[in-house]
Amino acid sequence: MTSEYSAHHLQVLEGLEAVRKRPGMYIGSTDSRGLMHCLWEIIDNSVDEALAGHGSRIDIVLHADGSVEVRDRARGIPVDVEPRTGLTGVEVVFTKLHAGGKFGGGSYAASGGLHGVGASVVNALSERLDVEVDRGGKTYAMSFHRGEPGLFAGSGPDSPFTPFERSSELRVVGKAPRGVTGTRIRYWADRQIFTKDAAFGHDELVQRVRQTAFLVPGLEIVVLDERADEHVETSYRFDGGISEFADFLAPDAAVTDTWRLTGTGTFTETVPVLQAGGSMVPTEVQRECEVDIAVRWGTGYDTTTRSFVNIIATPKGGTHQQGFEQGLMKVLRAQVEQNARKLKVGNDKIEKDDLLAGLTAVLTVRLPEPQFEGQTKEVLGTPAVRQIVASVVQKELAARFASVRRDDKTQTAQLLEKIVSEMKARISARTHKETQRRKNALESSSLPSKLVDCRSNDVDNSELFIVEGNSALGTARDARNSEYQALLPIRGKILNTQKASISDMLSNAECASIIQVIGAGSGRSFDLSAARYGKIILMSDADVDGAHIRTLLLTLFFRYMRPLVEAGRVFAAVPPLHRVIVMNPGSKPNETIYTYSEQELHALLARLKKANKRWQEPIQRYKGLGEMDADQLATTTMDRAGRTLRRVQVKDMEGAAQVFDLLMGSEVAPRREFIVDSSDRLARESIDV
Repeated sequence: MTSEYSAHHLQVLEGLEAVRKRPGMYIGSTDSRGLMHCLWEIIDNSVDEALAGHGSRIDIVLHADGSVEVRDRARGIPVDVEPRTGLTGVEVVFTKLHAGGKFGGGSYAASGGLHGVGASVVNALSERLDVEVDRGGKTYAMSFHRGEPGLFAGSGPDSPFTPFERSSELRVVGKAPRGVTGTRIRYWADRQIFTKDAAFGHDELVQRVRQTAFLVPGLEIVVLDERADEHVETSYRFDGGISEFADFLAPDAAVTDTWRLTGTGTFTETVPVLQAGGSMVPTEVQRECEVDIAVRWGTGYDTTTRSFVNIIATPKGGTHQQGFEQGLMKVLRAQVEQNARKLKVGNDKIEKDDLLAGLTAVLTVRLPEPQFEGQTKEVLGTPAVRQIVASVVQKELAARFASVRRDDKTQTAQLLEKIVSEMKARISARTHKETQRRKNALESSSLPSKLVDCRSNDVDNSELFIVEGNSALGTARDARNSEYQALLPIRGKILNTQKASISDMLSNAECASIIQVIGAGSGRSFDLSAARYGKIILMSDADVDGAHIRTLLLTLFFRYMRPLVEAGRVFAAVPPLHRVIVMNPGSKPNETIYTYSEQELHALLARLKKANKRWQEPIQRYKGLGEMDADQLATTTMDRAGRTLRRVQVKDMEGAAQVFDLLMGSEVAPRREFIVDSSDRLARESIDV
């Protein structure tokens, strides 16, 4: 370091030197993410050709030697000489930054490429890159070493390399069949640039290939992974486009069909246009923006949105997504206001989160020369797109609500009901959240009066017993440890929340009490950290009705308070079924033994009989919690020293959701079929024991 600073300290990076010096500026990072970005720069060039109507298949090969190859049957990179540079089109594309056919020259109406740096950046960051082009009945080839054109003496990146000294040569290496054109690019990433653990992820590649196939209907993309002993080939082609994409992404059952909202809009912008003499002249040009959106609403409350500009994903949104949400809000808020009396809305207003609940949307716009924030193209910045998308959404969605078709009227009515239910759930959750802090019996005016709370404020050590019936509550009140055990009685069987709407669930006294007492909200707004108790214990009778009540409670927890189940904080108490008093001879006190199943009882009696011990008859059989004395309930079911709890766990979330829908959902036929098919595997004694 020196204090001197003059012009000779400045560096001018020529050509591709800047890319190798600061690769993160062009590809984001030098780990696996940046490596995959390089691959997609090459693939997107072939996809842009398919988008322009040239070529219907792209092959991607992950070779065993760490290289990757992309092949297409499009027009092929130009092989003639570009007049300004005196270089062939192939060399211009791979060695010159900001050079290409996507600057408004008429080759592409809309493309993912924008800055003209993709292929040249990949070349600069490759230890070796080979390109072959089929055009005009000939096959042309050229090779590069870290961006410099030349000749390799062998087939790998370690082969001796001789750079061109005076002039470059685009070699003719063979003949191409008549009428066949296309490009093949194979490259080896430069390990001087990328981290040692950077690798092409097969799953990530396949996921994005599938996404691209959805976005370009009719395009087939084949991935061949040759890195393992057993080669893996995957192929995708979707003729249904983004409608199929939305159905694929949707995580829940449908409330509406997949609706397509399409339209176009024009706007003008002033851009510098390169003139023949080399000067840049500001020119006002008219652009056309095509909008194509697929939307569906489902029964869940998660939002799945994917947005794209010219098939390039914009994960951080931009003006097109802002316009989409603006259009949705304007139309749906107007529809709710028009049907306010029917929907019982009152003076409440829907918010964005209410209408996004359960929404699956694929948003695509196509326009020439879009403005992005950076080379990674994660955010669209073209201002005029916002209003165009909003206008298309408003027009198409309003037409759907105005339709007189029976299916449309049914689905739009169901959608409005869902949105209003989400609004009411949000308002109710906010009310619950305001009262979620622990309060003792003296200051708790907002909690249900039937709650018998504990004294401790230590959430991790506290327990809430949800008890079946007031009769069991009386016994449990005397049996509990009031320091850390709270009791909430429920009256009989609660609402089946799998079939009921959110508004019905919130209006049900028992469900509302449970949600309010736990204090963490419900659904999308559920906050696990705000739960008032460390353990939630379901304590019901050991009979068929008790099992049904426990199932109804688990349905409520799984659907509206699922993080509690995922965290392993929901338990089922295991009360005993029998009380056996073993009579001891003399003055020795009798012994009390509890059993928890018929098999355990028979095994116990057999042991006592073998030991010549007698027991009191009749043996007490507990049909309900209320039949126990407080000390018996404490010893067997509530006292931590001797009780048994069953933790409720979900190892397969999707499978559990399907089972809840089968057993507790509104579809009767599948449930009846399940019961009939499974009836021979279950005896009544295994339930009512």
